[in-house]
Parts: sequence; C-alpha cells; structure tokens
Amino acid sequence: MSDLNLAVIGNCSFSALLDKRARIVWSCLPRFDGDPVFCALLNDRGEDGGGFYEVALGGLARSEQFYQRNSAVVVTRLYDEDGGAIEINDFAPRFKLFGRVFRPTMLVRQVKPIEGTPRICIRVRPVCNNGREHPDTTRGSNHIRFVMPDLTLRLTTDAPVTYVQEETPFILERPVTLILGPDESLTESVAESGRDFLEKTDDYWKEWCRYLALPFEWQDAVVRAAITLKLSNFEETGAIIAAMTTSIPEAPGTERNWDYRYCWLRDSLFVVHALNRLGVTRTMEGYLSYITNIVAGIDGRLQPVYGIAHERRFDEIELPALAGYRGMRPVRAGNNAYSQIQNDGYGSVVLACAQSFFDSRLTRPGDTSLFQRLEHLGEHAIGLWDQPDAGMWEFRTRENVHTFSAVMCWAACDRLARIAARLGLGEREAHWRKHAEQIHAKVLKRAWNDELGSFVASFDGDDVDACLLLLPELGFVAADDPKFLGTLAVVERRLRRGDYMFRYDAPDDFGAPETAFNVCTFWYIDALAAVGRVEEARALFENMLARRNPMGLLSEDLDPATGELWGNFPQTYSMVGLINSAMRLSKPWEEAF
Repeated sequence: MSDLNLAVIGNCSFSALLDKRARIVWSCLPRFDGDPVFCALLNDRGEDGGGFYEVALGGLARSEQFYQRNSAVVVTRLYDEDGGAIEINDFAPRFKLFGRVFRPTMLVRQVKPIEGTPRICIRVRPVCNNGREHPDTTRGSNHIRFVMPDLTLRLTTDAPVTYVQEETPFILERPVTLILGPDESLTESVAESGRDFLEKTDDYWKEWCRYLALPFEWQDAVVRAAITLKLSNFEETGAIIAAMTTSIPEAPGTERNWDYRYCWLRDSLFVVHALNRLGVTRTMEGYLSYITNIVAGIDGRLQPVYGIAHERRFDEIELPALAGYRGMRPVRAGNNAYSQIQNDGYGSVVLACAQSFFDSRLTRPGDTSLFQRLEHLGEHAIGLWDQPDAGMWEFRTRENVHTFSAVMCWAACDRLARIAARLGLGEREAHWRKHAEQIHAKVLKRAWNDELGSFVASFDGDDVDACLLLLPELGFVAADDPKFLGTLAVVERRLRRGDYMFRYDAPDDFGAPETAFNVCTFWYIDALAAVGRVEEARALFENMLARRNPMGLLSEDLDPATGELWGNFPQTYSMVGLINSAMRLSKPWEEAF
C-alpha cells in the first residue's frame, strides 16, 4: 500500500518522488505537468501495472533514508536478511555550467554495496499516455532506449545491460551508475559522469543554502522547506506549482481528488513572503516575472490558476487507466478551477507585485508601467468586491460574496495607494485611497455578525472559515482589535480539531470536510502569536513539525485523529506556512547567545 512517506528530488524543470525503498513512484516528464512516466503512486496494481523504477534488494529486511545535509540528494540504505546492504544516491543534476544552470531532464542513481554480498534486481518500467501504454524499447551496448510518442528516454549504465533489460537478479560486487535522461550519448563514462554530476549538484545546493536567511530556531526544518519550495519552481518561466502530484485525495474515500500541478494566484502573496524572508531574491524575482507576464496578457478577468508556461486552459479529465492512490478513484488531469470566478486573485497579484516597488535588491524594480498594469487589476477589484464568486476554497456548485475575496479587493486598492505614494503619484494615491476606504467601511458592515461577535465567511452569513485568520496579516484589522479577537474565538470554537485547523465546517459540494488543512493550522499559529499567545503558538508549531513525514515534508491535509498525511504532495502552501511561522516564532539571533 502506498503512503506519503516520500522523498522529493528534482532540478527546477521536473521532479520525482521516491518511497522509503528508493522506488521512484511518481515523475512527470519532461516537466511538472507532463505525462506521468512513473506513476505507481496512483497505480497500485502490483508490478504488472508498471510506472516505477527500482533497485530491489533481495531479502529486504529494512531501509533507512535521508537527505544529504543542505542538499536535494537523497541517500537510501537497504539491508537484507543475511547482513548484506546497499546504498543508493538519487538526484537530478543541477549546477552552473557555461554561465547558466544545467538542469537536464535526467535522473541519476548511484548504487554501491556497503556490506556482505547483496543481490539486486533493477526494474525500469516507465509508462506513457497517462498510464495507458508501455513504451517500445531498444538496446545498445551500454544503454536501453524507451521510445514514447512524445518522449524518448535513454538509460545508460555500467551495470550489465542484459540484467537490467531482462530484470535478472545479480550480486552487486562493485558500484554501478544508472543515468536516465535524454536520448543522447554521454561525453564521459557513465561512472565518471555520475560522480561529476553528484559532486557538482551537491555543491550547488549547499552553496544555495549558504545564502538563506534563517531563523535561529528550527533551521533544519526551514532549510528542507526552502529546498522543497525551490524544487517546486519551474525556473524557465519562474512559475511555482501548488504541488507535484495529482489526485492524492484530501481524505480517504472521497472524490476530492484534484490536479495541483499548476500555479494558483491565491498562493502568490504567501510564496513571495516566504521567499522574501528567506532572502531567495533570484527565485522571488523569477516568480514575480511570471506573475507580471500574466498581468501583461490580461484582456479580461483574472483566472484563479494558470499553467507553468501561462497556459490558460487545462480542461479536467479522468484517467481510467490509473487505479488511484490506494485504489481511490478518480485520477484527474487538468483542473476546471481555471474557469471559476475568484475575486481574491486581484488582491493576491497586487500584493505580490508590490514587493517590486519596495525591494531595493531586485534588478527589475517596479515602475510606472507596471503600476499602470496593476491599476487595471485594481479597477476590476473596485467592480467586483461585492460580487459573488467561488471563494478561496473553490466551491464548485455555489457562489457567495466571500469576505476574504472582498478583503483582498480592498487590499488591492490599499496597496495601489501605497505604490502610488512610493512613485510620487499624488492624484493616483488619492484615487486608490478613496476606494480602499469605501470598500473597507462596507466590508466591516456586511461581513460582521453582531450575534456571533465575529466576522463571517460570506456577507450577511453565519459561517466562518480559516481565511478570517488572515485579516491582521493583510492589514484589514489590527490583531488586538476586539473584532478580530472575537473572530479568533469563534474560529477556534468551530474549526479547531485537537491541534489542527479545518478550512471550514459547513458541508460543501462533497459533504462535510474530514481533514485539517495544514496551511490553515499555520495561519492559526501565526494568529495566536499576533495576539500574544506565543507559547501556545510555539507548542502547536512543534506539533506540526512532528507531523512532517520522515523526510521533513508535508502534504496538503492531515487526519486530526491519526496524524496521517493526505492530499497532494509536497504542498507548497504547507511548506510556505512552515517557513513563515518559523520566522515569526523563532527567538531572534540577538537573544540566542
């Protein structure tokens, strides 16, 4: 049975997920939203189903797995029942070469014996067309080619090719290297290439980590979250995907199975905050470039979600050839959220892009031209702040005037006023300040429920949702405002389950939610810290760190009763929440010694 005790490798053009035996069970090629060439994570049909790549140790008794320190290189050690053992290094090459970053569509595996006489079997079973077909194979003296309709992969190895092709077990007497990548010859021997790629890739990540701005506390957790966030970056365009997988259900037995291999604009504010706090300015600038390119191409409403190369349409389909995570169908590709109306996106984009106008480190600072494009979004916000939409949580069959969407429209106007002041545009500052004040006053009236003593999820309603925890973060109300303190109390009473926070508790298109939403727990932790309940916040944060999988990663959701992870993986929102909460809660360096 599959679980989410997985490790991630990648190089900012694609990624792969490995289970605790170093079996590659998920990888979309040649990029994050591509064909799942390795898809056993969603195809639990045994070996005949294909979609995996493993170095199996005969008589396996146990395994241990870890990341190289401050690196994206995964080390797995497998031990057999007779005292034999092997070590596998897994990574995707990434390093600087000829003045640019070398990040090929390539998986490198180094396998070496470390104890006894281990016997291994190498099985490479890619599939194509969303699990429906197996590729044709041809072989050469030192390689096997996997020929698919839109992609050809070449496995080059110094292991006996016949053993690999026929999946023949053999005793591992010396180290072997396997390089699966483009259908091209290597310029050096496979062993030399593997050693060179490993050394340079490991050095790259260690050097990248040296420049991270870290909190004094919880540094290892933040470093792992930062690397994972970077691995979710499609560097070519600057996009950052929501997660690397599709159709990991939010809870067992539901149909809440969605494709998250795209870029949600609602994430942008929180991602930029995390990148800014980490000091990862190149990645932040690339991400802002991705967003501003979307803004430049808008001729109507803003979509909630875009593809990693600005694709605007990716219709949702079901993939019957894949049995689903733990057999839980459906498996989906595409996401119809692109066609929804979500009015919070205007504020999310303006708030994210505001960084460009106030951050002197950036090589492409915001200017009047960008401001004018953002003003176009602000005009949409003025017209849409009190209009019904699907809301942040993307309800599919009902619309309301959601408080969070209205507040984000206010935030768009508020930040445009601040940007105008920064640029010395007094008339435009006055224009945006007037609209911000008008929206603010009306939201205070329509989104407040006197009987509850709380802000509510939608205008004139009586439900609450976890988005309301963000009101101080956005600057809509102060953390010590009695209205927010009342809201926090109601949200706690209704949405807290043990040490975790649900998004909402009202039934939606699929019934009542069953799992906590991890980033909402981090929002709750931040809210507690903001109102002075710091020790309580720290305890909940430590608990969330304990809920990470053994490799330090989090998915989207969590079962509050068992602590089991559910939902797409690894979830950018969750890792960003961890980073932002750690930065907020850590003791300052000045008090550390």
